Amino acid sequence: MSLETAKYNFLIQKHKNNIYSYALYMLKNKMDAEDAAQEVMIRIWKNMDTFKMASAKTWILRTTHNYCIDLLRKRNSILKNEIVYDEEFSENFEDKKEVNNPYLITHLKMMTDKIKVAIKCLPENLKSVFVLYEIQGLKYKEISKTLDMPINSVKVYLLRARKKLQEELKNYEPQEVL
Repeated sequence: MSLETAKYNFLIQKHKNNIYSYALYMLKNKMDAEDAAQEVMIRIWKNMDTFKMASAKTWILRTTHNYCIDLLRKRNSILKNEIVYDEEFSENFEDKKEVNNPYLITHLKMMTDKIKVAIKCLPENLKSVFVLYEIQGLKYKEISKTLDMPINSVKVYLLRARKKLQEELKNYEPQEVL
């Protein structure tokens, strides 16, 4: 196995889940997200010599973001697809102690669905920053490089996204599940 192949395999193993989950949040469709992930992996292979390993994560997420935005523009009908429930999202909100309580499981599912719908309704610029920070766990500086925007804009967009979500979810009261 060549050094280039080993580097590629390392990058794919390390970043494939982030590529797919980000594409899924942006595109709202499993097949499109799989296609996007595949295309990004091809672009990684083709551009192995153009980026440094130290900044690979930023380059990969920027490439994923740009590809998703291109697809959304081509599609011309943004946000028509159904949000797909993925395990990574719910794991961020689960309380592991209460896993066997049916009421709490149902409440968590309802709450998770409500949050995902609210995220889906965010404008693209706010959604991108929110997903990269809250779901993908990137830092401000990484988001700034990934989306090619100033750090202050990242902070403002994140604040606006949180406020919009807070406003959207403030009247949410769990319905009685019995």
